Amino acid sequence: MYINRTIEEAIKKMGESFPCIVIYGARQVGKSTTINHIFGENYAKVTLDDAEDRNLALNNPKLFLETYGWPLVIDEIQKAPLLLDEIKKRIDEQRLAWLNSNQTRQLMYILSGSNRFELQQGVSDSLAGRCGILEMTSFSQAEKQNSIGSLFQPEIPLLLKREKQLKIPYRSRKEIFADIFQGGMPDICTQVSERELYFKSYVNTYIEKDIRKIIAADNELTFRNFISLLALRTAQEFHPGELANAVGIDTRTCKRWLSILETSGIIFLLQPYMAKMSKRIIKAPKVYFMDTGLCAYLCKWPNAEMLESCAMSGAFFETYVVSEILKNAHAHGLDPKAYLFYYRDIDQKEVDLIYVQQDSIYPIEIKKGLNPNSPTKNFSVLKKYNQPIKTGLVIDTCEKMRPINEEAWTYPVYMLGM
Repeated sequence: MYINRTIEEAIKKMGESFPCIVIYGARQVGKSTTINHIFGENYAKVTLDDAEDRNLALNNPKLFLETYGWPLVIDEIQKAPLLLDEIKKRIDEQRLAWLNSNQTRQLMYILSGSNRFELQQGVSDSLAGRCGILEMTSFSQAEKQNSIGSLFQPEIPLLLKREKQLKIPYRSRKEIFADIFQGGMPDICTQVSERELYFKSYVNTYIEKDIRKIIAADNELTFRNFISLLALRTAQEFHPGELANAVGIDTRTCKRWLSILETSGIIFLLQPYMAKMSKRIIKAPKVYFMDTGLCAYLCKWPNAEMLESCAMSGAFFETYVVSEILKNAHAHGLDPKAYLFYYRDIDQKEVDLIYVQQDSIYPIEIKKGLNPNSPTKNFSVLKKYNQPIKTGLVIDTCEKMRPINEEAWTYPVYMLGM
């Protein structure tokens, strides 16, 4: 069963603008399935997981491309980085041919890969200006509800209009935590695989196929401990020294392993909003797992009920909200690092999310349940930036949008990305 993905439209639009598309994403988030759904009938496909094709691509990239021609989909492209230079030559030759014959430019190559850590430098060096880049994630809640969804923008009039148009049935906190526990991996959501067995295999495969090439073999158990302890710190500020001591590694290794997880699409680092402010601003990023199901598995929570009632429930709810906003951004071809931040200073005043748009600031608080004790009390601290502060949001498990005060409205979490 194929579930329509929000990112499909962004892929099609990018294909109209570039002769090559690169689609990154963590393992098994549905890259190949989505590409095949959009282009399957018209594009040949080859995967470099196949040993013979991989050897040909490594040893004779020119012959490889001559053999398969174009238009062509190449999966796991990071396994043969030498192909990128040859693809560049083919694109440049074809561009000249199109120019001389006044032909319409076409999408020649679609490249996908699950290990951006290995691939991104090669793409930057070889295909700069020749390719569009998109990042794909696991299912969003909108996709799981069979909704293509719209771009999330925290403008109150836009959100009210969308709420009125959609009339989505209310989803309770219990249902939301069932969603959090399940996560968004396609094989789990479509019931192809049993959750526990899937995540056990997923972690093993990730370490065996991606991590073993980067870290020493004798560090595998330590890395497993590292990723599990990091999961226990989701939605928290990341302090490498503290985690390094807990794992038993040095700070440099800790930072390197974190970078591996980020470039593999497993986690996201939310940066503090600085904007030329003083030394009073906390400078550490906050870490969020992109798939809450994987995070819950690594933390060893046995079911959604215990997850909802545990001491980490607030952190998981925050991770869910942030990851949904991130998934929505990626699905629309946007880089969330350009406009999503958080605020915290040494006086412990914090705003969970800051959405920056055209120099205006939209503050967002995330609450598992609406806090009656002024959930917007820290919004005023943002006035020091001398930028327009727009009406903010408090995202929680409420049923509908309502004004709290002059500063913010409540916004139902089940509406995110819809």
